[in-house]
Amino acid sequence: MNSDSPIRPTLLNRAISVALFFILLGLWEFTVRYFNVPAFVIPKPSSVVVALYNGLANGLYLWHMGITLAEVLAGFAIGSGIGFLLGVGIATNRYVEYFVYPYAIVLQSLPKVALAPLIVLWFGLGITSKVIAAALICFFAVMVNTVAGLRSVDQDRVDLVRSLDGSNFQVFWMLRLPAALPFIMAGLEIALTFALIGAVVAEFIGAENGLGMLVQSMNFSMDVAGSFSVLVVLAVVGLVLNQLVAQIRKRLIYWERRPDTTAPEPEDADAHSVVQTPSRATS
Repeated sequence: MNSDSPIRPTLLNRAISVALFFILLGLWEFTVRYFNVPAFVIPKPSSVVVALYNGLANGLYLWHMGITLAEVLAGFAIGSGIGFLLGVGIATNRYVEYFVYPYAIVLQSLPKVALAPLIVLWFGLGITSKVIAAALICFFAVMVNTVAGLRSVDQDRVDLVRSLDGSNFQVFWMLRLPAALPFIMAGLEIALTFALIGAVVAEFIGAENGLGMLVQSMNFSMDVAGSFSVLVVLAVVGLVLNQLVAQIRKRLIYWERRPDTTAPEPEDADAHSVVQTPSRATS
């Protein structure tokens, strides 16, 4: 078996992964109890589970999760759309690249955590400021990956289409966009994570609702177990959103071949074609 081959999600491997998770929780619980660590420093996992159950049972976490999810999705849609359009413009028009790209880099270089208080001040404590913060922090990943993808097309193939009297739109639609899709989807996966971070950071600064506001409120009341339980909810939200984009990528880029665990050994591999997966332009 090739050491570089991915581990198959067999029942045994999943059982080992789950067992490892519970072992870590057990060590955490034992350490806190044995050393008598105060609850306001590190809570016991059992306390976190109780806080998580109570928050879900009374609907408090679900309400605030809905608010945060709406902010993330709206910011992600706006930021990704702007990033894609800017990426297309930069990759296909040298004037856009010359005049717009430097300002996009300057905007990206600004720390969004420092901008968040200003955004909240300008747009208020409602959902608008969170959407703008999420869009600002996520657009650059999509833009850079779009530019890299559109420019990854083999120039010989472009020349071939042009020799057949293909228009610029046909070159874009038939060559550049399909080649750029793996890059764009990789950028979307990164952007979605950034959008969640941007929305929660803006909620930390000032908000009336949302999971970030809930964490801040619990920190003020020294409810550390409750804060940990909200972080668990945020982690689950991020994981679900990431898996959603990954599933869309699998269906949209149907020609993209994942590493095959049943692939032949290296000495026989030269008899088969190898499809390479483009790497992410940003991480």
